[in-house]
Amino acid sequence: MNDNVLRYVKRVFNVITILGFVATIVGGVYLWRLGAFQNQAVLQQLIVAHRFLGPLIFLCMQVLQVIVPIIPGGITMAAGVMIFGPVWGFIYNYFGIVAGSFLLFHFGKKYGSSLAKTFVKEKTYNKYMAWLDKGQKRFNIVFALLILSPIAPDDALVLIASQTKMSWKFFTWSILLCKPLPILLYSYLLIFGGDVLGHFL
Repeated sequence: MNDNVLRYVKRVFNVITILGFVATIVGGVYLWRLGAFQNQAVLQQLIVAHRFLGPLIFLCMQVLQVIVPIIPGGITMAAGVMIFGPVWGFIYNYFGIVAGSFLLFHFGKKYGSSLAKTFVKEKTYNKYMAWLDKGQKRFNIVFALLILSPIAPDDALVLIASQTKMSWKFFTWSILLCKPLPILLYSYLLIFGGDVLGHFL
C-alpha cells in the first residue's frame, strides 16, 4: 500500500468519523426529544418496536467503532447496557468488539506497518514495538494483560500486535478470554460509577 493510497484511506476514515459523530449527535437529540433519556419505558418501547433491527445496528456500530473510532468506545458500551439491559447489552458489546478486533488484526496483517503507523501515533507505536526486544513470548504476555485492562488503548494494541509474529490462535484466545472483564468494568462503571461515588461524598 503506497503513501498516496494510505493518505486517501486515512482521509476517508476521518470523513466517516466526522459523519458518525454528527449522526450520533442527531440520534441523541432525536431520542432526547422522544423522552427516551428521561423515561426508560420510552426507550424500552423503541427497542421492542425494533426488536431485530436495533441489535443488528448496534452490533454493526460496535464492529465499526473498533476499526473507525466514531465516538469513544466506553460511551457505546455503556449505551449498550442501558438500551438492551445488563445481559444482552454485554452480549452485543462483546460480540461486536470481538468481531471488530478480528477485522482490525486482519487488516493490519494484510496491509503491514504502513497502515498501522497511519492510525497509531509514532510514539505509541515505537513504545509498544520495543517490547519485542525482549522476545515475542514476552510481548504476547504483556499484550494479553493489557487487553485485560479497561484503560489500555486496545485498538492501537491490536494494530501493533498485527505487525509482530503473534499467531492468529494466540490473538483469538487473548481477545475471547480477556475482553469480557474490561467490557463489564468499563460499561458498568460509566453507568453506576456516579451513584457509587455519591455514597462516599
